[in-house]
Amino acid sequence: MDFVVYGATGLWALEVKNAGRVRAEDRRGLTAFRQDYPNSRCLLLYRGNERLKVEDVLCLLVDEFLKSLRPDQPLWR
Repeated sequence: MDFVVYGATGLWALEVKNAGRVRAEDRRGLTAFRQDYPNSRCLLLYRGNERLKVEDVLCLLVDEFLKSLRPDQPLWR
């Protein structure tokens, strides 16, 4: 896991991959984090071409995610 963000909008764990597809091992750290912090939200950012949700991990296109960031807003809706 690359980042943990905590604030008024909750606890977020983020993994960033320079890859065009999501592999099971890419989610391993997020899955372990989620076991310790079940109320957290997990995001995997990658360079693919579609949004995915795999075992409670939301996989987003990194450019789409970065363009959506706004101050005082949740990381993702």
